Amino acid sequence: MLIEAENIHKQYRMRGHVIPVLRGLVCAVAAGESVAITGKSGAGKSTLLHILGGLDRPDKQSGPVRIAGEDLYSVSAAKRTGLRARKIGFVFQSYHLLPELDVLDNVMLPARALATGRKEMRVRAMQLLESVGMDKRACHTPLELSGGEQQRVAIARALMNDPRVILADEPTGNLDDETGAQVLALLFGLVRKHDYALVIVTHNEQVALTCDRHLHLEKGLLAAG
Repeated sequence: MLIEAENIHKQYRMRGHVIPVLRGLVCAVAAGESVAITGKSGAGKSTLLHILGGLDRPDKQSGPVRIAGEDLYSVSAAKRTGLRARKIGFVFQSYHLLPELDVLDNVMLPARALATGRKEMRVRAMQLLESVGMDKRACHTPLELSGGEQQRVAIARALMNDPRVILADEPTGNLDDETGAQVLALLFGLVRKHDYALVIVTHNEQVALTCDRHLHLEKGLLAAG
């Protein structure tokens, strides 16, 4: 399994009240597998994604969160940052491309965390842009692209460091149905080709049905959707 999360708990304190979000959740995703997670707003879907991605620490009574065999939360924050850079790619609903950089520089950004040489970064980034059909737009800025084109660039950026795990938070939420379907087909094709593990958080039941597995988050636990 590329993703293994055991007995995950997470609660928040707001105005003196304790709000439990995750209650002993278990999650496992294999290489080459796509898993959709659905649930009501506030159910904890994004919280779970952030925990799986090393962005938000689970509560102390939780079990391990392993990405490709390495426990994210048994290491220092600095080492966790390195693990996240090498093994996890993120795709967000709002793309999060930097408007002041062109497409090529946006894709190369994750490699800077690993101190990769610029020539090597450029070659890798152009290969990825070609794989998502955006190599001809490498010198354009994000504001010159459509939403679907920006999401293609965001997918290329997520793959820059050849991670084993892709975490996507509503990746088609800002796209029309046709463009969203194209982006999903691209993402699923890359997952199968490279044996990534893909987790998609979505409100869209049709998106969930296109994944290998559909899990529903309710009352802090995952169940088959």
